[in-house]
Amino acid sequence: MLDFLWNTASFIIALSILVAIHEYGHFWVARRCGVKVHRFSLGFGKVLFKKIDKHGTEFAVAAIPLGGYVKMLDGRVEEVPEELSEFAFNNKTVWQRIAIVAAGPIANFLLAIVAFFIMYSIGVNSAKPIINGIKDNSPVSTINQQWFEVEAVNGQSVNDWEALNLALIAQIGEPSVDITIAPILRSNSQIVNEPSQTYTVSLQNWQFDPKKQSVVSSLGFIPYSPQVHLVAANISDDSAAQRSGILKGDKLIAINGQALDDWAQFVKLIQKNPNNSLQLQIERQAQSQTITLTPDSRELANGDIQGFIGLAPQVDDYPEQFRVNLQYGVIEAALKGIDKTWQLSELTFSTLVKLVTGDLSVKNLSGPIGIAKGAGMSAGYGFVYFLGFIALISVNLGIMNLIPLPVLDGGHLVYYFIEAVTGKEVSERVQEIGFKIGACVLVTFMSIAVLNDLNLL
Repeated sequence: MLDFLWNTASFIIALSILVAIHEYGHFWVARRCGVKVHRFSLGFGKVLFKKIDKHGTEFAVAAIPLGGYVKMLDGRVEEVPEELSEFAFNNKTVWQRIAIVAAGPIANFLLAIVAFFIMYSIGVNSAKPIINGIKDNSPVSTINQQWFEVEAVNGQSVNDWEALNLALIAQIGEPSVDITIAPILRSNSQIVNEPSQTYTVSLQNWQFDPKKQSVVSSLGFIPYSPQVHLVAANISDDSAAQRSGILKGDKLIAINGQALDDWAQFVKLIQKNPNNSLQLQIERQAQSQTITLTPDSRELANGDIQGFIGLAPQVDDYPEQFRVNLQYGVIEAALKGIDKTWQLSELTFSTLVKLVTGDLSVKNLSGPIGIAKGAGMSAGYGFVYFLGFIALISVNLGIMNLIPLPVLDGGHLVYYFIEAVTGKEVSERVQEIGFKIGACVLVTFMSIAVLNDLNLL
């Protein structure tokens, strides 16, 4: 329940920021073009708060925080008095109307740049993309190294795991990819990068299911992680582990007579036995003893029941050489913000194209539930990570609104560009048909995304 409330609150905050900036873009340019704005609303439904400024614009906050809108004086939807006709949106030049409509998505791109700028100015603690193994018969099994740092994908530098993930996702549907690595030499506790090597990896047989694995592991990379020991390091209060009598420092030896080889094996056994009594053999102060452990249960999003005990293992420290702090000066942070926003825009656009061409399955679409989880996770990690999430979703919102569907900003822009070229407005009938088609397409994709979130597809 706490996770749900946290995710929901984070989602509402993130969405409110994104909508406010998007709608303010429309509002600001409309005012500069001399259009009278009736209302600037955050949310829909019952108005909770409102204030009217000296221009007669009502600024409102409504009860349903799932969007917003700017209502302008428009002769197409209301009677416009003769003395106010010059302030109506529909009476402005086509280029002014284009500017007003395009201002929303542009504001989202500017928000992303600012968010990244602040993020990189504060600094982000991250980890270098270190690989310490390759899966047999995988797409990257042609790389004849087992311990290395990934430095670039198709010549694009990647300095942390996020950058590597985004660069690899962009390769979905491509026949091959060039991956540049720096082999790591371990000698006398020293870690040294050797000269870089570039490998061309075929992606013809690449199978990627985001619900089951990460893009990195789907290619066959085994990411480096500090060694996890079968030793109890932290025990949650009122947990199954505490009730069983496990103490900090206990070494986990076997379950029901089955020897434990690693932490992953132990976790799987616990998850498969919710509410089942298990005989856990431990070693405490060089003495072996057996205790009864009964895992608690919890229901997953797909309805499965999973066991858990509230126990964290002892983990080796992460090597300082594998850490990276992404912090830059003012100018470089601004340039990084622009570059990152451009990269995400390219990735989002190419992803949409691949959805249309079939190179990417619609099962990869994520809806509001997935976004809410992402908002909650990023907010939980800290302010700078939440900023990164805001920037990512803002870019997506900007690109999505530019899709040429008549119900979106992109559809309106198509009509206005046609008018600019032909000198004639697109007929109301054509616009109405377009709006209906656009609404159907949008509802279809949103439905698929929600069903994906609920694991029903």
